[in-house]
Amino acid sequence: MALLGRPLRRRHSQVMHDAAFAAAGIDARYELLELEPDEVEGVVREAHGPGWLGLGVTAPYKQVVAGLCDGVDADATTIGAVNNAVRTADGQLVGFNTDAPGFRAAVEAAMGRPLAGIDVVVAGAGGAAHAVVFACLSAGARRVTVGDRTVSRANELARHFAGIGSAPVTGVALDDPLFAAELRSADLAVNATTVGMIDPGMTIEVDTLPARATVFDLVYVPAETPLLRAARARGLRAANGGEMLIQQAAIAFERWTGMSGMAGVMRAAVAPLLADAGGQA
Repeated sequence: MALLGRPLRRRHSQVMHDAAFAAAGIDARYELLELEPDEVEGVVREAHGPGWLGLGVTAPYKQVVAGLCDGVDADATTIGAVNNAVRTADGQLVGFNTDAPGFRAAVEAAMGRPLAGIDVVVAGAGGAAHAVVFACLSAGARRVTVGDRTVSRANELARHFAGIGSAPVTGVALDDPLFAAELRSADLAVNATTVGMIDPGMTIEVDTLPARATVFDLVYVPAETPLLRAARARGLRAANGGEMLIQQAAIAFERWTGMSGMAGVMRAAVAPLLADAGGQA
């Protein structure tokens, strides 16, 4: 197993999967392969071999690897992103996406209720936001509003998912009064940007949210972003992306090995890294 990407600054995935392999008694390891663009195709070709269970994929190679797979799952095709590939018994590589189901499992635990029938506001329109919106629509959310600094990106995402589920999807600019208006009735507000991790500040005005709302920040390093701190200060339910990281990893592990129930093992293994204030472990 290997995670392909560039740069690879964190070893959370490696720690989780290696712990799961050990717990399951599987003689395998999860390596981090920071590759140059011209090296990706060779590694994917090698991963077709019998010594491989599959691949993990992160930026900037998700689309590249999708194009090198022998097939891509329907959900991953709709989302427009592949973050894993599994080697089948006949040596084929099939790309799939675990971010959407990982998000759903984590956010429903944070909310204490299903996504069905709720109003959702999402900040961001990149790859992570695609997985979030797909998960919400597939689960039966009532309404989804996507805000981005570039309104054309938000509108493009909304058009991309038109027809998935029955909920309307609206794209707006983050500074549009409509975005603030939608926050006032939101049951769930999601930050799917790097604000709070790479960029300073917050994408969501917490004071605008109703008391019933849950705030979910996909960022997990640092463990508490300014957004989560503000949400908790208001007494709102709030969670970071750590549990989503664990859930999506457990889903991928089951797809590769056929073994379920590894979320607890992974959670225990990665806990010290998620608690690391430095964030670079």
